[in-house]
Amino acid sequence: MNKLFTAVLLIFLSAFAGYSQNCPFVIINTLDAYKKAVAKSSDNALIEIKKEVPSVALDITYATSNNIAQKPVYSMAAAFARKPVVESLKKIQQELNKQGLGLKIFDGYRPYAVTCLFYAALRDTTFVAPPWRGSKHNRGCALDLTIVDLKTGKELDMPSAYDEATERSYQSYEKCTPLQASNRKLLRDVMTANGFQIYPYEWWHFDFIGWEKYDIMDIDFEVLVNSKSKVQN
Repeated sequence: MNKLFTAVLLIFLSAFAGYSQNCPFVIINTLDAYKKAVAKSSDNALIEIKKEVPSVALDITYATSNNIAQKPVYSMAAAFARKPVVESLKKIQQELNKQGLGLKIFDGYRPYAVTCLFYAALRDTTFVAPPWRGSKHNRGCALDLTIVDLKTGKELDMPSAYDEATERSYQSYEKCTPLQASNRKLLRDVMTANGFQIYPYEWWHFDFIGWEKYDIMDIDFEVLVNSKSKVQN
């Protein structure tokens, strides 16, 4: 998403949400600013998850029309997260692999303009972060994910589909099968044991503890991939 599109969305949102164009947070929206942040601390680097944890599965629906906006909002089927987040993911994947299981990631870092787009489409603050607060996805510190069986490649049965905007998605939803409740608990337990917090309204969404240290980002995937500021091991 380009800066002009973001600005237009912010003006649009201000008309019905009382949003102030004087953002209460910093938005990193240039490659130069991002490189400076990474130079200050390598923890600020947004890592392409699949390259660091090759065994994870990806299902990036936001690169398709099967999402809230009903059109592709990512031009690449990729997922990124801050360096410490990816390091925790490695541990989680190793732990699950011992049980014949693994992670499937739906989304990680999300450019701020996409959050604006989703809010404009849904007008909801339970399943979409309001632009005037920003999203932990925008900070590279939130993940949408589930667990798959390594033998079959199939997702474990959960109480709802991913991104389903109903109470079936709540962590507290009780009208599910015992198996669904058990699978949801398995995901919750392995994530919270490795540095993440649950989001009460989405069983798939987890926030990395310490997300407050990271700025909101509005840089496209392609820029990150082509940037020389990618972390080198």
